[in-house]
Amino acid sequence: MRSLSKVKIKWSPEFAYALGLLATDGNLSIDGRHFDFTSKDMEQLENFMKCLDICVKIGYKTSGFTGKKLPHIQFGDVNFYKFLLDIGFMPKKSKIITSIKIPNKYFFDFLRGHFDGDGSFYSYWDPRWKSSYMFYTTFVSASKKHIEWLRNEIQKLLNIGGHIAKGGASSVYQLRYAKAESLKLLPRMYYNNKVICLFRKRLKIEKAFKIEDKKL
Repeated sequence: MRSLSKVKIKWSPEFAYALGLLATDGNLSIDGRHFDFTSKDMEQLENFMKCLDICVKIGYKTSGFTGKKLPHIQFGDVNFYKFLLDIGFMPKKSKIITSIKIPNKYFFDFLRGHFDGDGSFYSYWDPRWKSSYMFYTTFVSASKKHIEWLRNEIQKLLNIGGHIAKGGASSVYQLRYAKAESLKLLPRMYYNNKVICLFRKRLKIEKAFKIEDKKL
């Protein structure tokens, strides 16, 4: 077990997925070296470390929003920090992050990480229509420019538009895809049954696809 965490900078599905997680639940320190990654899901932390091939002690910190203690990891890597700055990350990124330079080959791995970090999937039977089963795939960001970038990239690759809305009284923006577009988008994100992901979210999607009688 290594005591010093160093990230190998090489594009792969796992590396791109980790960057998706970092874009949502990660934080770059202003010191030019350190990172913090926080998630309520222990599986998320383990997936993040596995994808970057690092081994870091999992600690706990108090959330400034809920006051609850959440598991998180911290580590330092100057070269990885510089790489992230070069592709579009920055400290205190939540409201100012825009585009991230992700190779098209790995974009949907990045998107799956983004979805596992801050996205959601929900389904329901619409009482207005007989046998009408609906579902939506949603991506969230406090940065309007970032959510617009996500939408543009997805549109270029899949020719689906989605819909951007402000999240009610909150300060976040939501990029939503209804059922017809989700049926095109999700199989690209979960292109085989071995891709690394947050299991509970994939399970929810698989159940919806079974009801819709489509195979994910």
